[in-house]
Amino acid sequence: MLDSTRNAALNGAQHLSWSSIPVEHPAEGIERQMFVGKEVMICRFRFAPFLVTPEHRHPHEQMSLVISGRLRFFVEGEERIASPGDALHFPPNCLHGATMMDEEVVLIDIFTPLREDFLGKV
Repeated sequence: MLDSTRNAALNGAQHLSWSSIPVEHPAEGIERQMFVGKEVMICRFRFAPFLVTPEHRHPHEQMSLVISGRLRFFVEGEERIASPGDALHFPPNCLHGATMMDEEVVLIDIFTPLREDFLGKV
């Protein structure tokens, strides 16, 4: 069955492998892959050791899953260490940022609504 026929049969449902999703390089030391639905998106990030993501806020709700590596999260002025297996939740407009520790960090971030800025639709 053709992929387009199969997707129609699944009523728009998708089944992808991370290996089939293009890798983007939005900044030095960062790789990003995006799996985008209608109202939610999942991003897999790879961050170089010691990379800093400045504190920021956005109107999107975010959940982050630490797959590998350790990082220092800053959430509303408090510091937390996150390790593989940890999950974090950032409500809309919550001030947060992170500093990667001494190894590559892989995160899965889930956003709703879609991060239009990631999609180039600001």
